[in-house]
Amino acid sequence: MQIELTFEHPLNHSLQVGDTVWYTDLSSSGGFEVSPTATKLGTVEEVSDPSQAHKIKISNRVLNILPNLVDKYFMFSKDNRANLTSLVGYYAEAKFENDSTEKAELFSVNSEIVPSSK
Repeated sequence: MQIELTFEHPLNHSLQVGDTVWYTDLSSSGGFEVSPTATKLGTVEEVSDPSQAHKIKISNRVLNILPNLVDKYFMFSKDNRANLTSLVGYYAEAKFENDSTEKAELFSVNSEIVPSSK
């Protein structure tokens, strides 16, 4: 079963084919919107061109009956086997340039280092 979802607002730029889409009901508790559980909706098969529309097509092999998806909160997760964010290797180089003619100050530069060959 394939589902096409259309959203009022632009899609997150990091949403891509292969991501898993989840949805949940929202309720209020103590002035905050809370959600007790999330339900897996399916895997993204197609993402529309953001300049055209805000649509995604999802392959839904989980649910036999499509629930009412109005007034739900949607989120997505990525397969961490394909979307790792750490650098790999023994060497990194960074170059910072400022072509402004006005005074500029660099506040902070951070890095993550994990020894991997011990």
